[in-house]
Amino acid sequence: MLLERIYDEDLAQASYFIGCQAKGEAIVVDARRDIQIYQDLAAKNGMKIVAVTETHIHADYLSGTRELSAATEAAIYVSGEGGEDWQYGFEGERLFDQSTVKLGNITITALHTPGHTPEHLSFLITDGAFAEHAGFLLSGDFVFSGDLGRPDLLDEAAGGIDTRFAGAHDLFVSLKEKFLTLPDYVQVYPGHGAGSACGKALGAIPSSTVGYERNFAWWGPYLETDDEAGFVEALLDGQPDAHAYFGRMKRENRVGPAIMGERAPLAELPTEVVAAALAADEIGIVDTRHHSEVHGGTVAGALNIPAGNKAASFGGWAVDPATDQRPLVLLAPNSETATEMWDHLIRVGIDNVAGYVRTFDGLPAFTPQTVAPADLAEFDSAMVLDVRNKTEHLAGHIPGSVQLNAGRVLWNTAELPTDGIIVSYCQSGVRNSVAASSLRRAGHRVVELEGSYAGWSAWETQNA
Repeated sequence: MLLERIYDEDLAQASYFIGCQAKGEAIVVDARRDIQIYQDLAAKNGMKIVAVTETHIHADYLSGTRELSAATEAAIYVSGEGGEDWQYGFEGERLFDQSTVKLGNITITALHTPGHTPEHLSFLITDGAFAEHAGFLLSGDFVFSGDLGRPDLLDEAAGGIDTRFAGAHDLFVSLKEKFLTLPDYVQVYPGHGAGSACGKALGAIPSSTVGYERNFAWWGPYLETDDEAGFVEALLDGQPDAHAYFGRMKRENRVGPAIMGERAPLAELPTEVVAAALAADEIGIVDTRHHSEVHGGTVAGALNIPAGNKAASFGGWAVDPATDQRPLVLLAPNSETATEMWDHLIRVGIDNVAGYVRTFDGLPAFTPQTVAPADLAEFDSAMVLDVRNKTEHLAGHIPGSVQLNAGRVLWNTAELPTDGIIVSYCQSGVRNSVAASSLRRAGHRVVELEGSYAGWSAWETQNA
């Protein structure tokens, strides 16, 4: 048996490629939408992808299940659990608790493990060429290394009302009746790692075992003493802010993400064409540089979505394709770099990218305004906005500042002043630059705090 973990550092998301080496067949679990990596893995190992499945209706990224199936003609398997409100809207064979999928010597057994979501499945993997019993569990967003999938995400991102309590109860039962009934030797491969907003304290270790989690995870003592009330209270306390784009992911993943098919590499666009489209407000410009460079000068109305390992995350904060259909033009040195960034953006459903430019020369210039920490107290602002997480704000913040997470500002502009200047900050300035650029594009006057909270804290210490 071949079991490969494909990890996306951007969204802290893991998908899995499981292949039977004897039969040359493979299944992919929780695929992302830029699917070439799975096709390359299949070709490298002389395998054909014959099945695709997913653990649940995802909130943090757009599923590649339909995309990969369309490209490979693989059969689709999705959960049929969770009740009428949690049924997928596209074709695929439904899996229920104890349903099996067989690939040569490999048997994949579905376990219904609700809690994070009502329809959630985990997958037990048995390598029949090696053993008669399951040795591996793909736990999705049920059990992470050292943590559990949050049960409040439906309230936070999908419009649910107090579903967190029912979800927390379901998690307790799933642990008790499913996870802890497995042998300690079963290896656990979760759907996310450290940095994901699908839990509050995910470990960076890529895998664990049932026995290790049973004995050392924070929730173990509550299960050992059957203390459900204590478990629920500890589970729900301190969960991180859910990004607003999660709601769109839930809706699109349930209905079925659009199938893009083969995408041509992005082409460089002539400056005069881009300038004319900008003047007509027909496109959006994405400045892909670090915020320190952006502060030296950018394009009027440009969004700052830094290229690199967090482009999908930042893109999901800054662009809402459900309300803004204008194609994006990326700043990039070449087509390869631009297309790589596009790969990240489609993971959160930002598909409409028209091309790239290598320079901003000839486009309307704009220099973001900043204010030094020493001048903040006397600066005439309508609001000082902290775009960090709630937990960061509670740990320390600029007096009088209002907290609204960078991943939520674009969807909650009603909470911001319509007149006057907003001074915004995060911890170091990266997240703040993304949020500030999206708010400017939405029509707000935003000034960024130099050095953000770290700079302000250092200044305050020096002048105490």
